[in-house]
Amino acid sequence: MIKISIYKNAESKIIGFRCLGHAGFAKSGQDIVCAAVSVLVINTVNSIEHFTSDTFDLKEDENKGEIDFKIVSKPSKESSLLLNSLFLGLQGIKEDYGQEYIKLI
Repeated sequence: MIKISIYKNAESKIIGFRCLGHAGFAKSGQDIVCAAVSVLVINTVNSIEHFTSDTFDLKEDENKGEIDFKIVSKPSKESSLLLNSLFLGLQGIKEDYGQEYIKLI
């Protein structure tokens, strides 16, 4: 199961996330749930890095399937939009494939 914790600031705005685990929907290399989550997460991080001047902390461990991302500056409107879009996409995956593969915290 992939567990995704959403980080919010005092204003309840999303400022990051921690993604941990593998979906287990299918065997490695054929797991479409894991691939979908990976694409959304990596694209969000890359987009924030390339299209904003926000500063962030990023920790990753490929073996554990972990990415921990948190904006440490005041989040720009662009970063907020990208993080909200990520959350929307993750909710869609959860609705389509079920809570046994992805859990949003």
